[in-house]
Amino acid sequence: MRFSSEKPIFAQIAELLTGQVLDGKLGPGQRMPSARELAASLEVNPNTAARALQELADSGLARCERGTGYFVADKGPALAKADRKKRFFGEDLPRLFKRMDELGIEPSEILDRFAARSGSKGVRS
Repeated sequence: MRFSSEKPIFAQIAELLTGQVLDGKLGPGQRMPSARELAASLEVNPNTAARALQELADSGLARCERGTGYFVADKGPALAKADRKKRFFGEDLPRLFKRMDELGIEPSEILDRFAARSGSKGVRS
């Protein structure tokens, strides 16, 4: 994994694991990689990996079982989706709207392309 300098490494690792939960690679009740496993596979300090896991536990996405490790919480996928959705509406969508304004793109153009991409009919109301 290549890390960005824009965010702390532990936050990027937490994002990576959150993505695995959203993708279904890690499901509710499933054991997450240990801090040592993460550190070895991502070539980071074990303390950094441990901080990422603790971040997930603090957010409710994971639960820590003393002596056995971190596990995806039962509500972990729903919490991950809600968090990503909140960030999308708070960060990504405003950037998209700004770019649309800069380029003179109408919302109808976006809807048409979305409908064509997803194959859905009746996206417009």
